[in-house]
Amino acid sequence: MTTARAAFLSGPSRFEIEEVTLPEISADDALLRVEVNGLCGSDIEQVTTGGRFGRLVPGHEPVGVIDRIGADAARRWGVAEGDRVAVEVVVPCHRCRQCVAGVFSSCEDSVGAYGYRPVPGSALTGGFGEYMYLHPNSVMHRISNDVPFVEAAMYNPLAAGFRWANHLGGVKEGDTVVVFGAGQRGIAAAIAALSVGAAHVIATGLTRDAHKLELARRFGVETTIDVEREDAVERIAEVTGGRGADVVLDLTPNAAQPVRDSLDVARMGGTVVLAGLKHGASIEIVTDRIVQKGLRVIGARGVEGRAIGEAIALIESGAYPLGSLSTHTFGLDDAARAIEVLAGRVDDEPSVHVSMIP
Repeated sequence: MTTARAAFLSGPSRFEIEEVTLPEISADDALLRVEVNGLCGSDIEQVTTGGRFGRLVPGHEPVGVIDRIGADAARRWGVAEGDRVAVEVVVPCHRCRQCVAGVFSSCEDSVGAYGYRPVPGSALTGGFGEYMYLHPNSVMHRISNDVPFVEAAMYNPLAAGFRWANHLGGVKEGDTVVVFGAGQRGIAAAIAALSVGAAHVIATGLTRDAHKLELARRFGVETTIDVEREDAVERIAEVTGGRGADVVLDLTPNAAQPVRDSLDVARMGGTVVLAGLKHGASIEIVTDRIVQKGLRVIGARGVEGRAIGEAIALIESGAYPLGSLSTHTFGLDDAARAIEVLAGRVDDEPSVHVSMIP
């Protein structure tokens, strides 16, 4: 094969399918045959707006098999042709303070970002394509070839759950955890919390999220709240006996009230993790709540390698029926529809996790 199909984002919600010549592989880089690419909320914004970096191939949660690899790259990454890997989105410099600390997602001088920003070497630098070029600076993680495609694609939301709930939130055995937002990352955060022994996980959603709340219960969430039918603060106070939650995560997109509610439902000395982007909207809060309750309020940005490793270990363990989170798969020709379904804009197509299978 000398060419590969890829879906280029060429404008707001507009894709063009093209045949692209496969790049030559040197001793230092590799070519990935993309098996599946998971979608998330940031894909909705990118595709709807047309992106900020011009025409490119989206898809920042790729999983695939090493098709070709140079000898130096194979030694550096510890992988060989035929190995399945998940690829981190940021292509880091490996020199700055953040990279030296292993926090590649916060690289101060990154080479690019797969699916978001151009990466030197090829136009095939996103998961919305049959193949993807792997720059020498790439960071990747082995994942078993035996894991089903749609479960392998969940490494990123699960990694977000581990980082936001456990690493930043500090969830420990016996804790009560509240997750505002029961989307794929909300359920992932609940799974992560339960995996370290959380005693009571509470998840919220809107009325239209009934299918997500049902899934959350299936994964061990004890209490679910439809915030359009119940007062979340009152209900959480009731089920916690007035104590509140040890750890609270706001994962809701664009909504202001969950931020305020998070401060109200956290216990004295509790932790609040804010990971839901509000896209520049100003939110009025009473900061005295933070001071008087002695809260730790933490902003969460992306995922790190440690969390990805823990997520992959959980996926490979088969401990949870992760396949039930997969509601839709699409091919390249249906890229625009995949985004619409994920965004909840298609009637009678409720979604949780959506994957692209090139």
